[in-house]
Amino acid sequence: MTGALVAVATLAVCTVFGLVWQRRTGRLRAQKMTERPRAWEFELGERATLLQFSSAFCAPCRATRRVLEEVAGMVDGVRHIEIDAEDHLDLVRELGVLKTPTVFVLDGAGAIVQRASGQPRKADVIAALGRSSTM
Repeated sequence: MTGALVAVATLAVCTVFGLVWQRRTGRLRAQKMTERPRAWEFELGERATLLQFSSAFCAPCRATRRVLEEVAGMVDGVRHIEIDAEDHLDLVRELGVLKTPTVFVLDGAGAIVQRASGQPRKADVIAALGRSSTM
């Protein structure tokens, strides 16, 4: 009987963890604006910049690249920048990138206004650009 209770409890905990993880993956979340915009090593988009951290063998990174490039092509003043996480470990540590793909939405001044870990949906990216232009 104890074994069955342990199995059921383990299954319940794993199910809750899986549902929370699935809900958070790819969701763009607002970032606190505690710092001034930083000086980036690349040219920013006039309206916004979609900054993507990727790695070489990441399949979701390729799909994310396609989505972000498509959005950048649709919306005037938006630029997509892809950074190899392995080549920029100092920036990865500074920004707290824990997995790839991780996407940051920067405003026109270079401040981080949104962040997503995992592959974001196209509609969510477009909505985040609308929110970032009003902030």
